Amino acid sequence: MAKILLKFKEAILKEIPLDRDVLTIGRKEGNDIPIENPAVSGSHAKIIKTDQGFAIEDLNSLNGTYVNGKKIARHDLKHGDSVLVGSHVLAFIGDQAEGEARLQPARTRSMDETMVLSPLEQKKILATAAPAVEKKEPLGGFLVIEGSTEKKDYLLKERITTIGKDDGAAIKLKGFFAPKVAALVNRRKEGYFITPSGGKEIRVNTEKVEQRCDLKDGDVVEVGDLKMQFYIKEE
Repeated sequence: MAKILLKFKEAILKEIPLDRDVLTIGRKEGNDIPIENPAVSGSHAKIIKTDQGFAIEDLNSLNGTYVNGKKIARHDLKHGDSVLVGSHVLAFIGDQAEGEARLQPARTRSMDETMVLSPLEQKKILATAAPAVEKKEPLGGFLVIEGSTEKKDYLLKERITTIGKDDGAAIKLKGFFAPKVAALVNRRKEGYFITPSGGKEIRVNTEKVEQRCDLKDGDVVEVGDLKMQFYIKEE
């Protein structure tokens, strides 16, 4: 049976069998796959059974649904697809994986017995669930959660990205009292970091930032009234 592995960073939080025609995903209670994260909409997406297998549909969520790094409205799921919802990953394991497992020599288990995976086996599952990514300089971005700005999604391609009211700022702040430069985001081989430049309070995960702060996938950054979630783009 096909299933979903719900993951946060590298930890597998839950295994969900796809044993129904529709499974809903969102922040609200009552969803089949609830995800408590401020970047996840109350009703964010749904997985539906089709004649060919399974598909995922975005439910007009604020921050979007991404499959293998690409924003989608609907996508027919294939074994190994990685779905990003907020800062959580839903790894799709198709029936193909079970077929491969049956080819492996193993002792007979009853249907009620839970298989205990060794660390090596867990690593193999993770490698199968996530698409292969070349080790190269990471490419990150911001998804706007709250506040008024020109776009909802900013890719941070440059070495330095300016946040402020200045004409040359990549992420423009609005408002009469907005500073020309509120913060700088630096890109480096090891990742990204943000540095306040004065004029606006900067917070990362609700903690006030007064000097350089390294950014991690899923961090929520607040610059005045603008709230954004930092992500690492998977390609």
